[in-house]
Amino acid sequence: MTGFGEAHRSDARLAVSAEVRTINSRYFKLVVRCGEGYSALEPQVESLIRPIIKRGTVQVSLRIDRANASDFRFNASVLNGYRQQLEELQKVWRSSDKVGFEALLSLPGVVDQNAAKPLDAAADWPLISDALSAAMKDMTSMRVEEGRAMAADLSANSQAIAKELDAIESRAPLVADSYRARLTERLDKILADYQITLEPGDLVREISIYAERSDVSEEIVRLRSHLEQFAATLELPESAGRKLEFLTQEMFRETNTIGSKANDVQIARHVIEIKAAIERIREMIQNVE
Repeated sequence: MTGFGEAHRSDARLAVSAEVRTINSRYFKLVVRCGEGYSALEPQVESLIRPIIKRGTVQVSLRIDRANASDFRFNASVLNGYRQQLEELQKVWRSSDKVGFEALLSLPGVVDQNAAKPLDAAADWPLISDALSAAMKDMTSMRVEEGRAMAADLSANSQAIAKELDAIESRAPLVADSYRARLTERLDKILADYQITLEPGDLVREISIYAERSDVSEEIVRLRSHLEQFAATLELPESAGRKLEFLTQEMFRETNTIGSKANDVQIARHVIEIKAAIERIREMIQNVE
């Protein structure tokens, strides 16, 4: 499921900005972007996020600004090296343009962070985790709203399947009668043309075999059971995306069997509608955690 959350925290030493984005995916994947020296905190970040998000790609961006000016030092030798190279290039290019001091400060290596003392990422983690937790809470609220909308859509498609299944259940007992009428009509014509007699028991046996082969009562019961489990799973408080995905596969399997066994035009129309609803469910299930 998609979501976005952000939060900011600060104290006398640090200012932390945390952003969390989630993107639909069948599996869990974490991408952490943070400042230099804080990559060691990735295991703590993952341990904070994993209990909340089970599936999907999670992108975490952490910006950490230090308020103490003593944590930064100018590297005079690097700065002087840049200046000399630029002066030599100006001579070659015969350029009179002057390079401002501000432009040199943005070049790599000019400013050393934490030159006075090594950066202690673990000491900064409490404030970072506070900001990250707040961002996760913000993101979760967005995902909850999306989840409610998806649950309503999934429930509507389940009800549409149940309605088509009721129609199939009403039609199924008439399939054998329809076959009997068609078969009797054809046989009567053939027997009249060739003046042949047929024992009534032979006709009954043929119709009985067809009725047994086209009986879809078991598939209807199983499909209805899957729909009930699907509805119950939607009400669970915990993540149930994988269970919903499995139930969707089973519903599609039972629907296929009904269509192939029934061999009836009217039932085939209802099967097409059920498959269309299942396909809509399948697409949404990919976004459910």
